[in-house]
Amino acid sequence: MQLGFLSFEVRDVARWTAFLTDVLGLQPVGGGRFRMDGHAWRFEVREGPADDLAAVGWELDPAALDALLARLGDHPVEAADPAPRGAARRYLLHDPAGVPVELVSGLARAAAPFRSERVPGGFVADERGLGHVVLTTNDKAASRAFYERLGFKLSDHIVCEVFGFPVDLSFFHCNARHHSLAFGGPLEKRLHHFMVEVADVDQVGRAYDRAIAGGTRIMQTLGRHPNDRMLSFYARTPSRFELELGWGGREVDDATWEPTTYDHISEWGHHPPQIAFAPPGRKA
Repeated sequence: MQLGFLSFEVRDVARWTAFLTDVLGLQPVGGGRFRMDGHAWRFEVREGPADDLAAVGWELDPAALDALLARLGDHPVEAADPAPRGAARRYLLHDPAGVPVELVSGLARAAAPFRSERVPGGFVADERGLGHVVLTTNDKAASRAFYERLGFKLSDHIVCEVFGFPVDLSFFHCNARHHSLAFGGPLEKRLHHFMVEVADVDQVGRAYDRAIAGGTRIMQTLGRHPNDRMLSFYARTPSRFELELGWGGREVDDATWEPTTYDHISEWGHHPPQIAFAPPGRKA
């Protein structure tokens, strides 16, 4: 299993296209879709009023998909036409928070290798999936039970306070990537952020520069997390949820992995700019 694709319903397709191509360095392939690796596409933006996540696609091989459908038992699952996703098979369901989930197999691969002038080293994706997503939940126990039923395994927790706000996050993996999924408390949107990982640390800095130069609002400055060891920054997307762009993510080996609870969210950095750059002696 891997995070196969993300579909967003957005009010401003043009701004999103500029964000995904100019800041992230993805490749547009037509129809509101964008490449980042050997898959034919990973991100989709379509026009609509929600300005939110429209679907999370999890890709499985055919045998794993059959086994998962059997485990789901009486959970409401709808078989859907796979053609719109460029897949061989497709099933629709919702998680306990109402987030639309798609289970797919056989997502199309691209005929040519991915190339990006803005990200010449490429992204850490392919067999690891496109990155990770942090979703809303109204009931952490119900969400954990649902995703563990899908086959996710606990990586760790972070429980702390950050700049006066309580944080209680749980992180889950479905392959060697430290986490493809996380969730915390209720959110205004269906997700807090999605993450993409570059293969070269300098590409984090260059994307940071591109975001600033293009007027994209930086939400958290450069920093490193304690659990996945990702060096990253956060920026606001045109739909007001966030992007994390990072490098150096940790991998999980299920044979030796022991989940941990951390009492801090960053080893260093990840400061909101209004705090980091407030004039001396003046509160942000």
